[in-house]
Amino acid sequence: MNRFDFTPYRRNTVGFDRLFDLLEKQTRQNSGDNYPPFNIERRGQDTYRITLAVAGFRPDELDITAQQNLLVIQGKKLEDDASNGGEFLHVGIANRGFERRFELADFVRVDNADLADGLLVIDLVREVPEAMKPKKIAVGGKKPLEVVKDDSDGQEADAA
Repeated sequence: MNRFDFTPYRRNTVGFDRLFDLLEKQTRQNSGDNYPPFNIERRGQDTYRITLAVAGFRPDELDITAQQNLLVIQGKKLEDDASNGGEFLHVGIANRGFERRFELADFVRVDNADLADGLLVIDLVREVPEAMKPKKIAVGGKKPLEVVKDDSDGQEADAA
């Protein structure tokens, strides 16, 4: 197994512990089973697509769960009496169940999921709230404070 040591990077960065933990976790998780195969595609500035090859699965056999920063896709084959009529001489199509997990960045949500031609396509969108977007701050652009005059003091001074 090819293992990366992130120790030198951890020493020179602040606040990226979660990122390095995710990288190490992915290395451990993806070291063995690669079923079902998948693609991750960037389709625009803030849009992504995950495509999984799930040939032989029907929509009711797939479960997609989106939690905070985690997308879990599970496939569970239901017993089908119609396909058990014959004797298999060779089984090359995987009909086993699977669970695939994807760590999502902050503010990424599932927009759509579709199953066609044996491919499960999941569209993702990153929507950063307005309050979290970066803003330009002008240096020296703030107006100087002005002294507020009290009108009641001015009237008494004029009357005296």
